[in-house]
Amino acid sequence: MSPTSPTMSLLTELFDAFNAHDAAKVVSLMTEDCVFEAAAGSEMFGARHSGRAAVKAAFENVWKGLPDVRWDVTNHFHTGDRAVSEWVFRATRTDGSRIEVQGCDLFTLRDGKIAVKQAFRKERAPVK
Repeated sequence: MSPTSPTMSLLTELFDAFNAHDAAKVVSLMTEDCVFEAAAGSEMFGARHSGRAAVKAAFENVWKGLPDVRWDVTNHFHTGDRAVSEWVFRATRTDGSRIEVQGCDLFTLRDGKIAVKQAFRKERAPVK
């Protein structure tokens, strides 16, 4: 798989937008009916956000609560309409403690955009 394939470029662009805290750019890379399943939430799947407006708001809330959050990608791979990104999630909480955990996103792709983003990350006590 080429590191410059359209899917690899899409994933790189997505994580650049995440790390720039650019919600408008993030959702522009997603389908109109996109679904984001966050790692945390009260449901078995975490928390589900459907549609661009809801997904945009979800990421804006993450960036408000964790203003220095970033995802350092360690690997992307894909086959057909599925893709995976592995990353290290780093952020500072309002109490000053740090989050530093590994995680991954599972993507479903449609028409060159992200239709579904499912986030998974390790659970770890805050780092002081």
